[in-house]
Amino acid sequence: MRLVLPAAALTAAAVAALLAACGSDGVPVTETNPGDGFNSTAVAFLSDVHFENIYGDLKSSQFAGIPTKDGKNATIRTMYAQLTSTRLFNENYFAFRAALDDAYGKGIRLVAMPGDISDDAQPINIDGLADILHEYQAKGMRFFIAPGNHDPNEPYDDDEAGKNDFLTKDGKEQKIYAVNNAACKARDPAVVCTNQLMEQGYEKLMSKLGEFGYAPNKSDIYWETPFSSYADGKYSYEAASAAADLSKRQFEICTEGEGGKYKVAGKTYSRCVNMVDASYLVEPVKGIWLLALDGNVHAPNANFDPANPKYFKGYDNAGDAGWNKMLTHKIHQIEWIKSVAARAKAQGKQLMSFSHYPTMDFYANQTDAMKAVFKPGAFQVSRMPAAATTAALAATGLPLHVGGHMHFNGTNDYKDSAGNYLVNVQSPSLAVFGAAYKIVSYQSKDLIDVQTVGLSNVARHNELFPLYQVEYDYLQGSSAAGDIAKRWNRGILDSKSYGEFTRTYFGELSRLRFMGDYWPCEMKEAAMSLDARQMLILSQLQTRVTLAQLKDNPTVLPLTAGCAAKGTVAAGGVAASQLTADWAAAAAKAEQIAAAANLKLADFAKISAYEFYGDFHRTVYAGELALRDMGAERVAQYKVLMNAFPASPAAIIKVGDQLSDQNPVHVAFQSQFKQVFAILKGLGSGKPSDHFTIDLKAQKLNNASTSGLSFN
Repeated sequence: MRLVLPAAALTAAAVAALLAACGSDGVPVTETNPGDGFNSTAVAFLSDVHFENIYGDLKSSQFAGIPTKDGKNATIRTMYAQLTSTRLFNENYFAFRAALDDAYGKGIRLVAMPGDISDDAQPINIDGLADILHEYQAKGMRFFIAPGNHDPNEPYDDDEAGKNDFLTKDGKEQKIYAVNNAACKARDPAVVCTNQLMEQGYEKLMSKLGEFGYAPNKSDIYWETPFSSYADGKYSYEAASAAADLSKRQFEICTEGEGGKYKVAGKTYSRCVNMVDASYLVEPVKGIWLLALDGNVHAPNANFDPANPKYFKGYDNAGDAGWNKMLTHKIHQIEWIKSVAARAKAQGKQLMSFSHYPTMDFYANQTDAMKAVFKPGAFQVSRMPAAATTAALAATGLPLHVGGHMHFNGTNDYKDSAGNYLVNVQSPSLAVFGAAYKIVSYQSKDLIDVQTVGLSNVARHNELFPLYQVEYDYLQGSSAAGDIAKRWNRGILDSKSYGEFTRTYFGELSRLRFMGDYWPCEMKEAAMSLDARQMLILSQLQTRVTLAQLKDNPTVLPLTAGCAAKGTVAAGGVAASQLTADWAAAAAKAEQIAAAANLKLADFAKISAYEFYGDFHRTVYAGELALRDMGAERVAQYKVLMNAFPASPAAIIKVGDQLSDQNPVHVAFQSQFKQVFAILKGLGSGKPSDHFTIDLKAQKLNNASTSGLSFN
């Protein structure tokens, strides 16, 4: 399987593909063939599975995992590793099977997987995933994979990779690396060495997973790549198989952008190399086109070695690039998408495109607000598609795109002045809170139905809990500072369902990671100290007592001036004791506000600080699905808070860029948390994302759910 294709031949292939591209009926793009109406066959979209083979064979004499009572060995990561990661590593194994069983039970036989199908494309995980797909394939299901940034992590094999947090039978961590890792070469006795933990590149992945979309199937009506050209426009399985060879699926990529015929005259290009594009178009049943797009952009970097182009460190990771870099580094694919969209429209095909990366704002259009409120780079906003990117993709004529990557459940749409309309459906991950998959089907040629199927109840979700108990006991019994820092809330092991498990997981993920990584100091202190009752009172507080004076009256509310810089004390201040009376007055106002909504102020205390910031982050990921978890009473309480803040909060006094301790106690909270609650409202009241329809003719999203909750 040759990977290097001469640039001249590559350019010729690309040009031929665009000039001679024909649809599954052999009809050139310039002709029309409306077909026989529409096909209502449903397609399930399972994104960001992050499959880890928890009973896989590491093929190591040093470490086989944890022996279990049924004779298997559990090769799993620690609970602490899970609780500090934006994805689960272990329990999603059971969630994946549950989703497949559910889809199969609903009669669905076509399953699309928009990337990050594995933990990191290690052999133990890819081989285990393939085994499961074969199992369901034997029952009549078919699978179509698009690559994600975790599969592959790099375009070529990484034989130095590994993980340092596998769980041992004693509750400790075990390092396991591929054999060329420096620790393995040094024969470090504390490290287990096996190539089952190497990270595979395109060549191995596409070879092992070829039958899951990367290569044509004899039952397919049609299959092509961005580089395919079929003689006289006649499709055949044999011709498609030849086109599937990796040597015929390459383009030239340079540090500065795509090479070949796409080089801009006068612009300098460096570090150019040929690379695989794993994209394909398939018609598995008559009338339905699945467009699997390889959105990975692995641009050559300063470590690129032209004498060793397969050196994995010579390329940027694709995680933050997404569609923004596709416009400059995969121009051929943009042209191909335009061709596919035009042919689909001309031939009456129902086009469903999917890739790992979102094509437009995935945070319910709250991105700018989030950038203004939280720490720089918080919530991975660097991955947000630019407005120009969305416009360029809409201009291709693509009507529907299903994305993943952000583990977020949401929907957005975009229309331009030329009449193009693009809908981006964010398929949530199975490995986080709000675990769910999407079912997409055409109800007519212009009406698409999208349903979100949640996975609250998952068989065997607690199978590994006894092993985590050993880890918990070890951490509790250890006096080592590193172990103490890794202690987690044992309550997660009392989870009665997968939904409850993932809910608690997100509470711990928020506590152990998000609050420190994303929230500015004073906001973190408030969010981690105040319950919703105290927040509502603070929203009404008016006082001249300053943050610096809180130490002199510490019993009123649990805040300090610890995050503030020392400012100049103004003349004519008031005594710290005044805060007690001011707080009582604010509490009376808060009581009236709650009563006006038929609520009791005391009940707001049920939303502890832990519950609040957990709810916030759960909504960041699950959107309107998080409101279902909150329940009607809590949603009503949050709505009260969203409307309780002053219309124009007082300006925050600063010392340089830092909060001054001479700010009155309420000022920073009211200014900052008014914005926090506005963001929460936006995230939970975005465009329909549970059950909805897409009207392509009217260019409109219609909510089809009658049971959903909203902050509106």
